[in-house]
Amino acid sequence: MTRETQTTADAGGSEPCPGCGLVLPISDGPTHAYFGSSASCWALFGELLAREFNNPEYFAAHQLTVDTYAVQHPGVPERRTTQSVGLHLMTLCLVFEQGADPGDGPRLHKRMVNRPNFHWLEPPRLSGRMTVADVLPAGDAQEHSALVRVWARDVWDAWGVHHQVVRGWIDKSLV
Repeated sequence: MTRETQTTADAGGSEPCPGCGLVLPISDGPTHAYFGSSASCWALFGELLAREFNNPEYFAAHQLTVDTYAVQHPGVPERRTTQSVGLHLMTLCLVFEQGADPGDGPRLHKRMVNRPNFHWLEPPRLSGRMTVADVLPAGDAQEHSALVRVWARDVWDAWGVHHQVVRGWIDKSLV
């Protein structure tokens, strides 16, 4: 937690993130344009990304980190969120059900982005699951990668009611 976030928390209390439910200090910091996260949760995600971009050993988990955070913070129904959630769920499906290498995510996204006709998937209850805060304490790259994978699997499992739809999108896009 940054000093700025802590100061805001002391002055203004805490709030649950609308995406993952993680209760964090209230912050007036920036958020993503369409992910449904609190400013404090977005800041934690930024810390995780900084770790991954600054160390190649940590970067190995990057695609799963982004896919997981995106589908855990789906936002509200609109074109960008619908496509984002669809693509990121497709990548998680390929990783966990077909053994795809998470590092192939960007290449897969390019192949999948315009193929299926995405529609909004009603998000499952995502609070009470692992969050970005559970990954940040990792002591080294190996633990980081292991925690990201467990987090990704936990969030993928939460979307279970939509797995068949996601598989159908993959079938239509990777032909």
